Amino acid sequence: MAEIFYDDDADLSLIQSKRVAIIGYGSQGHAHALNLRDSGVEVVVGLREGSTSVAKAKEQGLEVANVAEAVKGADVVMILAPDQSQRLIWTQDVEPNLKEGAAIFFAHGFNVHFGYITPSADHDICMVAPKGPGHTVRRQYEEGRGVPVLVCVEQDASGRAFELALSYAKAVGGTRAGAIKTTFREETETDLFGEQSVLCGGISQLITYGFETLVEAGYQPEMAYFEVCHEMKLIVDLINEGGLTKQRWSCSDTAEYGDYVSGPRVVTPAAKEGMKAVLADIQSGAFAKRFIDDQDAGAPEFKKLRAEHAAAPIEKTGQEIRKMFSWNSAVDADYTEGQAGR
Repeated sequence: MAEIFYDDDADLSLIQSKRVAIIGYGSQGHAHALNLRDSGVEVVVGLREGSTSVAKAKEQGLEVANVAEAVKGADVVMILAPDQSQRLIWTQDVEPNLKEGAAIFFAHGFNVHFGYITPSADHDICMVAPKGPGHTVRRQYEEGRGVPVLVCVEQDASGRAFELALSYAKAVGGTRAGAIKTTFREETETDLFGEQSVLCGGISQLITYGFETLVEAGYQPEMAYFEVCHEMKLIVDLINEGGLTKQRWSCSDTAEYGDYVSGPRVVTPAAKEGMKAVLADIQSGAFAKRFIDDQDAGAPEFKKLRAEHAAAPIEKTGQEIRKMFSWNSAVDADYTEGQAGR
């Protein structure tokens, strides 16, 4: 069983005695920076020159500097830039400016686990990874609650790296809900596997095949969209509340019986074999190399796949269906505005 730590297990004064540089001010970056500040921690946000996030951070009363300057004065550096950008930021702005003995924190182990970032032996390397979007992390903190976090240490140069990581976790609100002890390897490989085989890749492919099957059989696209995509949230919310058992308890007997007898006909043992192959590529580093190599080349495969999937019939049908929900009328604006320039 996993070890789980709570507020009483963490000493907030450890992180309060440090100056923390948050590199990046996106979903996670803004939540970490604001929660740390409100927990009495000295925070500076490190951003590239010209970043649109500079104004956002300053509006919140946060100190902002370019990445190099932010790192120079920091005792703890939390790197929250996208995975594909981290190693470049590391070599150009972070590593040359680190204080002796500064601790380096991450919220995902990708770059450290796969060797794209390898700090010298005199630095603690830690992870504090909230298991929720940044806006949820911030909102829960403001409401006096917290989002569970993963906490681990890859390198303990100081002899107190785990205690410091727990202190950081407390400052962002994570130990209110619980901090689960793990490893960089476990977090990275399970995270990538979950995304690819179930949460993103698996669900999106299952929805797409379901939509195509109904439309090809002559049913209206709108009906197909409702049945295989729109109602997905209703089911996932039930699973989130009480697991698969509550989901089955909440639906009709007809749906529950169909779950048992038809689910295994669709998601067959062959799917599990495919999952094993996905996991093997993650464990070997093959997926990481494919992703980074593509990004280094300008992301041609990534952009091609994004465009192809965005143009799929189910996406066009979905945009029309979502207009029917008046309370949700602007839901597509955030990702469609400026889509062509991505």
